[in-house]
Amino acid sequence: MVQTQVQLLCPECSKEWQSKPGELPASQRLFHCPNCYNSRRLNEFLRTERDLQTLQQLQ
Repeated sequence: MVQTQVQLLCPECSKEWQSKPGELPASQRLFHCPNCYNSRRLNEFLRTERDLQTLQQLQ
């Protein structure tokens, strides 16, 4: 079974990482960068529109 992951990018510190959609809050909820602790809505961390669509479909 293939595990779906979305790509994230912090707009402040440019840290890049991947996470499973089920481990993330809803796209409009507040999210904190694990590197610099910048707080924004999760959808601002998603790297592409496709990542946003994937997250919304799987939550």
